[in-house]
Amino acid sequence: MNAFAMQDGVVGAPIGPPPPAPDIPVPPTPPATHPPTPVVDPPAVDPPLVEPGKSPPVADPPPGAIALGRLHARRLREVYRSAGWPCCDSIEVDLLAAGLLERIRSAHGHETLRVTDAGIVHIASSLVVNRAVMSRHEALVEHVAREMTRAGRVAWRGLTLRAQLPPAAEGDKPRWCIARPDVFSIRNTSVEAYAQPVVHEVKVNRADLLSDLRKPDKRAAYLDLGGECWYVLGCDARGRPIGEPDEIPAECGVMVAQGDRLVVARSAVHRALPRLPFAIWMALAKAQPVAGFDDELQELLPGLDD
Repeated sequence: MNAFAMQDGVVGAPIGPPPPAPDIPVPPTPPATHPPTPVVDPPAVDPPLVEPGKSPPVADPPPGAIALGRLHARRLREVYRSAGWPCCDSIEVDLLAAGLLERIRSAHGHETLRVTDAGIVHIASSLVVNRAVMSRHEALVEHVAREMTRAGRVAWRGLTLRAQLPPAAEGDKPRWCIARPDVFSIRNTSVEAYAQPVVHEVKVNRADLLSDLRKPDKRAAYLDLGGECWYVLGCDARGRPIGEPDEIPAECGVMVAQGDRLVVARSAVHRALPRLPFAIWMALAKAQPVAGFDDELQELLPGLDD
């Protein structure tokens, strides 16, 4: 066999996979080293603005912000249900600057106001708050009326009565006004002199209470209608009365609603009324009194039917 034959045999032989590489140990990765944390003083902390246990102070509004209150919401409702004639006062300026109103100029050059979409949203949000307050007010009015019927009296809600006010100046004629007490009640009697009418004015909001106390004519009208005038005060979200008895005029009594009870904080001054005016009797005859308690619908107590 010559050298060429050996070379042909080597060329024609199949070529297999290469032999595996020898295992080479991989050196371990050295652990990462972090520089030591320098020891420094902690950052300075501002002292608290209020003492522990007390409510934080009210933050000031940001610069340029317009604080919108109940007067602004009322003006928006008035513009929405009117022709939109401008009043040109500061409330209108605030509403225009806040984007709740916009000015519309007609072809004749007349300028009117229109409530924008943002103004509609503001009206809707204010109505939600008003409905919540009215629901609490109506619930307390119903409670007072029920307590009057439980005491054997005949009670009405939302009456419109004509009351007489003292003259504005000495020598003038007496004045007349229309009063709408929350609850008006009389004794369930057939003797006119024993009727003893009583007026209850219900307040569940402190701002409403303070506004009412600044109206002496309204209080004088209630005193003219009834022999007694009571202020029934609700409580705030924390369960505290919205007013103190010392804030109510001395001629009026004070009740505080505590849960399902009406607690007398100060008795009212009783004034004897010989008779009710004929106009009040006519108003009572036309109105529907609050339904009283029916003794026949109550079950007998255990042991009474033996």
